[in-house]
Amino acid sequence: MKNNELQRIKTINQYHQLMGLLSPEHPLISVIDSELIIDFQGKQLLSFVFDFYAIAIKQDFKGKMRYGQQVYDFDEGMMSFVAPGQVFSFENEVNVPIKGTLILVHPDFLWSTTLAKKIKTYEFFEYSSNEALFLSEKEEKIITNIIEIIKYEYKANIDRFSHDLIIAQLELLLIYSDRYYNRQFLTRKKSNHILIDQFEGILNNYINSNMITEKGLPTVQYVSDKLNVTPGYLSRMLKALTGQSTQQHIHDKLIEKAKEKLSTTQASVSEIAYELGFEHSQSFNKLFKIKTNTSPLEFRQLFS
Repeated sequence: MKNNELQRIKTINQYHQLMGLLSPEHPLISVIDSELIIDFQGKQLLSFVFDFYAIAIKQDFKGKMRYGQQVYDFDEGMMSFVAPGQVFSFENEVNVPIKGTLILVHPDFLWSTTLAKKIKTYEFFEYSSNEALFLSEKEEKIITNIIEIIKYEYKANIDRFSHDLIIAQLELLLIYSDRYYNRQFLTRKKSNHILIDQFEGILNNYINSNMITEKGLPTVQYVSDKLNVTPGYLSRMLKALTGQSTQQHIHDKLIEKAKEKLSTTQASVSEIAYELGFEHSQSFNKLFKIKTNTSPLEFRQLFS
C-alpha cells in the first residue's frame, strides 16, 4: 500500500489480508491484538475507509490520527471509534510497534438485533467527536474484561447462544464507553468551558447582528457547525455542564434580548418578534410566556 493512498476495506477478511494477518475466525467480527499487525509498522501515513465498525484500544501509539478532516486527539486517550464509510488516517513513526487491541464488527453481524439501530446513536462514532476516550486503570480493566469475553465467544465452537452473547457484550462495551465519555465531559472542564465561551460568542454575534433578521432564528445545527462539533455532542456537553440543552440556551438568549428591547425601546411586540427572527409574533409570545410566566406586554408594563 502506497504512502497516503486511500484504501477502502469492504470486509474484515480483506483487512486481515492487507495487514498480513491470518484469516479471521469469524467473517463478520474480529478482535485483533494490534502488535500482530505486520504491514502497518514502518509506514508514514495510511488512509482508510472501512465498511464496518472499528473500536481501537491503544496502549502505546506514537503517531497521529486524522478523522475526516480533523486531527484526532489520541495522545492521552485510549479508545477511538470509527463508523462505516468514514475516512481516517494514521501517521505512525517509522519502525515503532503499535500496541493495543482492535475490534472490527461488520454491520451484517448486527442484523435483526436492537444494536443495529442503537449503535448509530452513539455520538463517539461521529466525525465531529475528535477526542479519544481516556480510561482510568479501573475502567480499562472493565473494558478489557468485556473484550476478552467477546474474543472467547467468537473463538469458541459456535452454538446457538454465541451470537446473542457477543451482541450483549458489544452493547455492554458501548454503554460503558458512553458512560466514560459523559464522565470525560466533566473531567475535561477547561476545554469544555472554552467551547461554551465560543458558543456564547457565536450566539451573541448572531442575535446582535443582521443575521437573525436575514436568516431567521439561530438553529442548533448552525451553532454546532460553527463550533465543528455535532449537534448531539454540543447538547450533551452543555447539558452535563449547565443542565440545559443547546435549544434551551438559544431560547434563553432570545428571551434575554427580547427583555432588553421591551424595556429600553418603543418597538411593538410584533416588531421585536420580527427583529428576533420569529416569522409570527404568536410564536414569540408563546415562548416568552413559557420562559417568563408573563406576556411581552405585561413585562413591558413593569417598566412604564
